Amino acid sequence: MNHHHQSHRKIEIDTRLVTTGAVLTAAGAAVACTGMAIAALAVFAAGRRMIRGMDVPPAHQAAMKWRQAKEASRAGMQAWQSASDAPNGSLA
Repeated sequence: MNHHHQSHRKIEIDTRLVTTGAVLTAAGAAVACTGMAIAALAVFAAGRRMIRGMDVPPAHQAAMKWRQAKEASRAGMQAWQSASDAPNGSLA
């Protein structure tokens, strides 16, 4: 029997480089998180300033649009009902 003898090689890892890479990665993640937090605060502050500068607050605008939509819906319903009540389907 002819057996081939394979030598098992160990992978030698420089733990100092792995540790340095892990530390740099953690530091980079901390810097990135800090940057995202600062950017989010800046956007939030700008949004608040924009809302404060509005003539009509967003809640009031939404209420007005809701009333307009209800009125338009009611007018459409009335037009549909009056058209269906007409003898030949045309508006009088």
